[in-house]
Amino acid sequence: MQDDILKQLEAKRELARLGGGQKRIDAQHKKGKLTARERIELLLDDGTFEEWDMFVEHRCTDFGMENTKIPGDGVVTGYGMINGRLVFVFSQDFTVFGGALSETHAEKICKVMDQAMKVGAPVIGLNDSGGARIQEGVASLGGYADVFQKNVLASGVVPQISMIMGPSAGGAVYSPAMTDFIFMVKDSSYMFVTGPEVVKTVTHEEVTAEELGGAITHTTKSGVADMAFDNDVEALMMLRRLYNYLPLNNKEKAPVRETTDPVGRADMSLDTLVPENANKPYDMKELILKTVDDGDFFELQPEYAKNIIIGFARMAGQTVGVVANQPLVLAGCLDIKSSIKAARFVRFCDAFNIPVVTFVDVPGFMPGTSQEYGGIIKHGAKLLYAYAEATVPKITVITRKAYGGAYDVMASKHLRGDVNLAWPHAEIAVMGAKGAVEIIFREDKNDPVKLAAREAEYKERFANPFVAGARGFIDDVIQPHETRKRICRSLEMLKNKQLDNPWRKHGNIPL
Repeated sequence: MQDDILKQLEAKRELARLGGGQKRIDAQHKKGKLTARERIELLLDDGTFEEWDMFVEHRCTDFGMENTKIPGDGVVTGYGMINGRLVFVFSQDFTVFGGALSETHAEKICKVMDQAMKVGAPVIGLNDSGGARIQEGVASLGGYADVFQKNVLASGVVPQISMIMGPSAGGAVYSPAMTDFIFMVKDSSYMFVTGPEVVKTVTHEEVTAEELGGAITHTTKSGVADMAFDNDVEALMMLRRLYNYLPLNNKEKAPVRETTDPVGRADMSLDTLVPENANKPYDMKELILKTVDDGDFFELQPEYAKNIIIGFARMAGQTVGVVANQPLVLAGCLDIKSSIKAARFVRFCDAFNIPVVTFVDVPGFMPGTSQEYGGIIKHGAKLLYAYAEATVPKITVITRKAYGGAYDVMASKHLRGDVNLAWPHAEIAVMGAKGAVEIIFREDKNDPVKLAAREAEYKERFANPFVAGARGFIDDVIQPHETRKRICRSLEMLKNKQLDNPWRKHGNIPL
């Protein structure tokens, strides 16, 4: 009797491991895609995966579905380790009913998400699904809604990461959309609410799946995805790298990793990074790479809203979130896309106790009808709200320009910035000297000699950090080469920072 049960157990396990069968596994490989189980093996440390619900089968009895049951029902779920740290994973299996989500498929995903919240560990979803299982009708739609609800409950409690490794269409896109980070694979993954056929029927537009919702589209045009990779293997390796920066949950502090990079390391080349001509651009990434530990910076959304830079780095071994204006693109102006991009990142850092380091060189908000009609007022306010609400350590370094309302928005002292530093040639003012003089001394507009003298006077009085310093809005004016040392010391000082917001159910961020 016992032998029969053991044989039955092994047979079921073998069926689950094979998924939709060798033919479909070969088809997956032919497309350059790994199977659900191969992905988990690559993502997790060797031998650490503990699978749950391998024997779960769907309950559908319509359209002959009762005759086609595969253990696992199209999704592999469980937990394991990434570099020795706990993580929960679900990996959709495209070889089983095209990875379509059924009621039981959704229950498996919800189960690991519930457990992840109980024990305080991140959830990674490897998405590869044709959408809802049509044969189950409303039961599969209900399954999606159950997953969405878990995404919302887990938001800000444990990090959630989505890896799109195949199709994700219709309602399936909204679960990844509510997670903290989305990675995609080029040429084999896509996300859209309505597919090319529906688009053609309704709007008469001819568009391919790749153009409509491929990895390049979502990392350059829509901003839906954070990064795109060439293949499954590269994507999973980069996901492991990202994981190293994240705390396991919202009660933990940001992880610390030992480094041999000295806290007091000075980089003299930073003293000449900013050109003497205030209108000349320079690469803010150079400052980031020369300041953080070992020049190691994990940039997010590098191809979207390039006028602002976001990503993770380490300072004295501690994870920090970096936000920086990029003078090389749009002169570093804030616009709709960059405000949304940075605001979401700051809110993630605040939710998971990651200090935020901000490098500022911002001439203002982008002018123009397209920005105003697009709602720059509300979208710019998102970034302001995110910084103002954040209670984590906030360190700001003004490298050159900090003009107008954009000065306030970029983690200024007025938004409870903890340590606000400026380089010697920083300009903190309502606007640039030329524009200010043309307004203040408009009666001299036809006298270029007078205007030039007024401009020189304005620059002398206001194009420096000392006016702000005199009011305590800047804590210190520092030499560029000592930026790393000052940030590291500030982080050490702030490591036990306690700051509470007034009690409320939640704020009403200007969405």
